[in-house]
Amino acid sequence: MFARSDAIVFESTSTVPVVVIGAGPAGLTAALELAELGVPVQVVEANKRVGGLAQTVEYKGFRFDIGGHRFFTKVPAVRALWRSMLGDDFLTRPRLSRILFDGKFFDYPLKPADALFNLGIFRSIAILASYLRVKVRPIEPEISFEDWVTNRFGRKLFRLFFKTYTEKVWGIPCTEIRAEWAAQRIQNLSLEKAILSAASLNRRSTKIKTLISEFKYPRLGPGQMWEMCRDRIEEMGNRVLMGHKVSGIDLHDGRVVGVRAESAAGEQYFPADHVISTTAVRSLVRALSPEPPPSVLAAANGLRYRDFVAVALILGREKMFPDNWIYIHTPGVQVGRIQNFNNWSQAMVPVPGKTCLGLEYFCFKGDGLWESSDPDLIAQAVRELEVLNIARARDVEDGAVIRMPKAYPIYDAMYREHLDNIRDFIDPIPNLHTVGRNGMHKYNNQDHSMLTAMMALWNMAGASHDLWAVNTDFEYHEEQRLDEKPAVVARAGV
Repeated sequence: MFARSDAIVFESTSTVPVVVIGAGPAGLTAALELAELGVPVQVVEANKRVGGLAQTVEYKGFRFDIGGHRFFTKVPAVRALWRSMLGDDFLTRPRLSRILFDGKFFDYPLKPADALFNLGIFRSIAILASYLRVKVRPIEPEISFEDWVTNRFGRKLFRLFFKTYTEKVWGIPCTEIRAEWAAQRIQNLSLEKAILSAASLNRRSTKIKTLISEFKYPRLGPGQMWEMCRDRIEEMGNRVLMGHKVSGIDLHDGRVVGVRAESAAGEQYFPADHVISTTAVRSLVRALSPEPPPSVLAAANGLRYRDFVAVALILGREKMFPDNWIYIHTPGVQVGRIQNFNNWSQAMVPVPGKTCLGLEYFCFKGDGLWESSDPDLIAQAVRELEVLNIARARDVEDGAVIRMPKAYPIYDAMYREHLDNIRDFIDPIPNLHTVGRNGMHKYNNQDHSMLTAMMALWNMAGASHDLWAVNTDFEYHEEQRLDEKPAVVARAGV
């Protein structure tokens, strides 16, 4: 029976393993569930660390995330898996995140009194007037991110708080980002609801929601979860091979029969009963052999990704700011977000009196930021801390740089058409299962990615779940009803 679900029996007489491509949250969830069922499984991962975007990097005893990954979920099976793995190392942390704009901190969601004080009366009046105008004449149909946000916050507030930051993150105009991305990330938030909530009118309606105020977090960072998961998979006699980049996925008679992977030792071949792929859809299509039709390859090549550089700085002071992280909307700097890992878990910062900050830069592989040397990136991060008046250069004692390709699948104007064309080709392959964020080119959270992996296994056992419906119900994952007991939830990713 499926561990933690008790829902479906997986029956297989094959001694050929299931091959899992990728050792991130989705891949390791699938591998662990299979291993606990006694199904042989083989994981191949190109990176040297498990966890994918949810890995934790260690540098001179300091640990930091690739971003910041809070653990929350509305899925009982996912919650049970986290708790079973982490036990007492699963900490409850208070949530605080704010926006830094024009030298001032703004609460998020925006609170009218806070905005009035920071923006001034005249700018606030202009924001309200802009919002009322769009309520009278909304943009229809809502196609782009700009349309979606403008309809809910007004054009003035969109330009002040959403446009610059969003274009910094994605590297494309807000008019090119699809509205469905906004619906997944900021669903049910609006200026009207922020005003009602701040005015304590929420008692009149249980439909008004707020963001969660605390979250769960592994004591040693999110990578601790996936390191423990890897160890358990291997303890049950299976392999998790790091530094193995998939070079080919062989098809025969409409089924996957094996996976080829390159490593320092050369190419290896892994026969496969099923393949569960979490690699980027573009990479998956390119690896298929025989080669897919030109139209499918063109669609795969049309999918775009945003890459990511994290600069961790170690400073000789502590209690710098109370937030878990802050969004940087200030013009003139390239940093998009700053994590304070002291406020995630003190175990991440083993030396008393020190602080570890993670400065996040969004870029495209091959551009100026990506190609900058580590010393230059560290120097830039230090300069920008000073510009933002967060720290002084002399406070910084050391730093490290991590580059993460394909961190975020881009929801541009053509992505849906490209993805539909690819699915028309790969969906009929009965033993190839694409799951996870990059495996589905979908801005999934950690728990959503894990759920798609679980559903894929249930489908292998005879169920018929629609993996592509996960994270499309538009019930915003960071909300809770104010008349409910607060849920221990948070967001993983940007």
